[in-house]
Amino acid sequence: MTDSLQTLAGSRPLRRAVVTGGAGFLGSHLCTELRRRGVEVVALDNFLTGNPANVAHLADDPGFRLIHCDVTDYIHVPGDVDLVLHFASPASPVDYLKLPIHTLKVGSIGTNHALGLAKEKGARFLIASTSEVYGDPQVHPQPETYWGHVNPVGPRGVYDEAKRYAEALTMAYRQTHGVDTAIVRIFNTFGPRMRPSDGRAIPTFVRQALAGEPVTVAGDGAQTRSVCYVSDLVRGILALAESGHSGPMNIGNPHELSVLQIARDVIEATGSVSEIRFVGRPVDDPMVRRPDTTLATEVLGWAPEVDWPEGLARTVDWFREAVDVAGARDETGNTVDAGAR
Repeated sequence: MTDSLQTLAGSRPLRRAVVTGGAGFLGSHLCTELRRRGVEVVALDNFLTGNPANVAHLADDPGFRLIHCDVTDYIHVPGDVDLVLHFASPASPVDYLKLPIHTLKVGSIGTNHALGLAKEKGARFLIASTSEVYGDPQVHPQPETYWGHVNPVGPRGVYDEAKRYAEALTMAYRQTHGVDTAIVRIFNTFGPRMRPSDGRAIPTFVRQALAGEPVTVAGDGAQTRSVCYVSDLVRGILALAESGHSGPMNIGNPHELSVLQIARDVIEATGSVSEIRFVGRPVDDPMVRRPDTTLATEVLGWAPEVDWPEGLARTVDWFREAVDVAGARDETGNTVDAGAR
């Protein structure tokens, strides 16, 4: 794996990429890394869950352009495009439970439009799928061959099924239209630029701990998650884009932690005096979640490099400097007190 993403599989030059959801947490990190590697980037975002501030450091870069665009509308990008990275979607329970129809539309209509752009431009296409396609898994750890255990009519179904449909549509474009596609299944990821009020475990815990509030753990905290630092995830995604492999491919950290352990580690890392408070578990909250990353290791030579303590320290430092954690509020004006995903 090279550090410079200058070619795709078959020695095809990679000069210009489109990133949907480019102002979001993951999308903004992808834009940053692509520019670091010399790739021109067009970022599309409707700012529903993304934030232009996430890419403000690229605003004066002539090789970067941010366009306000909803991918459920028709997408038009003038000029050549070599790679389309489709990362537009609400991704946290707080967001997709509030925006269920939009979540389904961006997974279906939005994916269709992004695939259409790749087909029009003859570009490679990579879609951000999710470990949620495995649901509350009955196989552990989860390999790409596992078909999942998903409740399609539960509250989380709008996100799970949007991503499962998006995977099927991606394969249909590959098989019917010959589009060069890839599917990455992303497991829990953390790092700078996460929204403190998005309801996911790590930003919620960090915000609460820094504010001296009780740290809210869902259930008894015995449920497990495998958390990957964002730079490792981005490196794996771009390696998959470069490889020509179609996926699906799991990218995530195979080291498993209980949610209770994550909460305790956050309290220690922040030096907080916060206590842990147990709250009810959300409906269909997975009990275990850990990727089998054998395929990524064998095909890409990829493995995570940033361990949990180091990644957590970097994340806490960013939150201290960049976020008014004490004033973090949801859209209703109420201080957010979410359980952990």
